[in-house]
Amino acid sequence: MKLGIVGLPNVGKSTLFNSITKAGAESANYPFCTIDPNVGVVAVPDERLTKLAALYNSEKITPAVIEFVDIAGLVKGASKGEGLGNQFLANIRECDAIIHVVRCFDDSNVIHVEGSVDPIRDIETINLELIFSDLEMLEKRIGKTAKLANNDKEAKKELAVLNRIKERLEAGKPARGIEIEDEEEEKFVNSLFLLTWKPVIFAANVAEEDLADDGASNDYVKAVREYAAESGCGVFVISARIEEEIAELDDAEKAEYLETLGLTESGLDKLIRASYDLLGLMSFLTAGEKETRAWTIKKGTKAPQAAGKIHSDFERGFIRAEVINYQELLDCGSLAAAKEKGLVRLEGKDYVVQDGDTILFRFNV
Repeated sequence: MKLGIVGLPNVGKSTLFNSITKAGAESANYPFCTIDPNVGVVAVPDERLTKLAALYNSEKITPAVIEFVDIAGLVKGASKGEGLGNQFLANIRECDAIIHVVRCFDDSNVIHVEGSVDPIRDIETINLELIFSDLEMLEKRIGKTAKLANNDKEAKKELAVLNRIKERLEAGKPARGIEIEDEEEEKFVNSLFLLTWKPVIFAANVAEEDLADDGASNDYVKAVREYAAESGCGVFVISARIEEEIAELDDAEKAEYLETLGLTESGLDKLIRASYDLLGLMSFLTAGEKETRAWTIKKGTKAPQAAGKIHSDFERGFIRAEVINYQELLDCGSLAAAKEKGLVRLEGKDYVVQDGDTILFRFNV
C-alpha cells in the first residue's frame, strides 16, 4: 500500500510524515528504509504476528508494510507549475490513496499560507489543483481517443467515459463520484491514474487538548467530518506535534504517555486503520519456524488469489488451503492440537479469505 501525504504549507504535513515513519519503524522493530528523502516504509503494527512467532519459534517476523510519500511543493497554482507543481502531481499518481492533512488548530505563532484557519477552504484549494491537473491530462487523452473512435468500437466506448469524467471535473467535482457501469469500465478508469479518482482520508490536525475527545468539541473538525461524510471520504483526528513527541519514545514509554493523554492508540495506528477501512484491505497470516508473516489483500479475495500474493505458482497450482483462525490456533497451543479438535478446515477455490486466517496453501505445478 502506498499513501501520499498532501496538504498546504504549515498544516503539519511534514511533521506528521517524519513522526509516523520514525515511530512506525521503531515500534514494530522493522528496519525503516528511506527510499529517497520524502519516502518512508513503515511496518503495520500487528500483535498477532508476535504471538504466532512465539508459538512457532519463528526465526523471522515480516509485517505488512505501508509506503508513505510526503508530497512537497503543493500550493495554489500547483497544476500550473507553482511550487514544485508538476513534480508533486507526478508522484501522487502512483499512490493508492491520499492522506490530506488539514489544519484544525489556531496558533498565532504558526502562520497560515492564506492568513487564517479554514479547513474547508484549504481542502477545496487542493481539490481544485487536482481537478485542473486531471482535466489537462484528460483533454490530451480525449484528443488521441477521438481520432480512433470513428473506426474502433472500443475507442468509441472509452471516449464516452472520458467525456463523462470531463463533464464532472468541469463542474468542479472529483472523478471518484462518477457512476461506473461495469467492471470493464472500472478497469479503464483505474488505468487513467486520475488524482481525483483516488480515495481520500482527511487527517484533521488538532492541538493536544482536542485529542482526548477525538476533536468532538473542535468546530474545524466538525466541518471536516461533515465534508468527508458528504464526499465519501475517510477522516481521523491527529496531533502532529504529539506524534513528534511519541516518535522519540520506546514502546513502554509510548503506552504510558498515551495513557496520560487519555488515548488508547497513536495517530499512526489510527491512520493505518482508516487506510485499511477506506481501501477495503485486511491481512491473512502464514506461520512456521522460518518465518511468520502478514499478507495484505482486498476483502473478498478468494483462496487461490490470496495464495498468488505469496507466489504466482501457488495460485496457478492451487489445490486447497488449510485454514484456522489465528486465535483458535493460539488457544490450542499447536497446529497438531488444533487438527485433533477439528478446527483446521480444508478450503477450496471458492473460499473467501477472512481477516486473521492463518493459512497453509497446498499446490502442485
